[in-house]
Amino acid sequence: MIENTWSVLLELAQWLLLGMGVAGFLHVVLPEGLVARQLQGTRGVAKAVALGVPLPLCSCGVIPAGLGLKQDGASDGASVGFIISTPQTGVDSILVCASFLGWPFALYKVAVAGVAGLLGGVLAEWFGGERVVLAGKGAKATRSHGWRDGLDHALFVLRSIYGWLVFGVLASAAIQTWLPPGFLGDALGGAGILASLAVLAVALPLYVCATASVPIAAALVAGGMPVGAALIFLMAGPATNLATMGAILRGFGKRILGIYLGTIVVCSVAAAQFYEQSFQEPGVQHGAHGDHTSPLAVVSAVILLALLGRFAMDDIKRRLVGSGDEAGPVLSLGVEGMTCGGCVNRLTGLLEKIDGVEHVEVTLEPGQARVFGAPEPGRVEEVIRNAGFETV
Repeated sequence: MIENTWSVLLELAQWLLLGMGVAGFLHVVLPEGLVARQLQGTRGVAKAVALGVPLPLCSCGVIPAGLGLKQDGASDGASVGFIISTPQTGVDSILVCASFLGWPFALYKVAVAGVAGLLGGVLAEWFGGERVVLAGKGAKATRSHGWRDGLDHALFVLRSIYGWLVFGVLASAAIQTWLPPGFLGDALGGAGILASLAVLAVALPLYVCATASVPIAAALVAGGMPVGAALIFLMAGPATNLATMGAILRGFGKRILGIYLGTIVVCSVAAAQFYEQSFQEPGVQHGAHGDHTSPLAVVSAVILLALLGRFAMDDIKRRLVGSGDEAGPVLSLGVEGMTCGGCVNRLTGLLEKIDGVEHVEVTLEPGQARVFGAPEPGRVEEVIRNAGFETV
């Protein structure tokens, strides 16, 4: 188990760190306000998908981002196309997928995510019905454009998914260690529509981020799962979960929620069947990038472990620090728009950076931020809004 865990980390680390770097770079160089200005009509759907594919946002992070686009004036179709395509891909997920499953499979998955985003966005644009009006105004995020801002954003990307990343690594190692070879192939009856539907039933309500889902899928393929079924897991797992469905229902209405789910189901199953029938040699190879015992791989794995340990210690520290030891909350605000622990971690990190803040407690249920210390008046609410959430 330990040996397999280390092996997964060696395959994962260097590509995940590279993806984080690209994410930080994109965050710095993309002009503010560009997105909302361009995302109108059917053409805006294509622009939204093209923008969303490389962005490293998981399904929890993409919801406030997508709703923020809508609040800033983007059409429902463009917002839905962004929400469908973005959590399935991201530069970090693409690189990790190529490392575990090979570049042909990774590029095919990106293409399918783009097609699904286009289809869902166009259908929402044409048949979405009466537009649901969101309360409040879209937040106009302000940020610096230096390397430090890019580094902070890259760390936030990892921090928002680190719990699921740890789960994915351990699940992958456990599957490699204890699952008999060929077991899943026999259990699912080989490649086919029944195997696809079985995986879909598990993936739709489940939350797992795009990057963390890759080592799990690779281990399942090695254990006999059909490659097409693994593709469904990699598409539906990151793009849907119960929290995401609820957020889309509130933000867009029942009709668009039906379009959203229908698009993901049809596109993932169709893409899986096409892949199984069209590629006699899928080219899915565990460790497609070659030597994972190189110094670079080892150093990257050590850095990744150090970062994961730091995030875990920060969370433990927050749980151990009781609010009774504080002078009392300076500000307690309700927060709407958070859908998972990644949102909590991201908002906590942002609030902790405010000058004068001593301690922060952010909870998902109920959605709340409690800030201890003496921050500048109005700064806490500004940071929450700029993060894509709403204060209550």
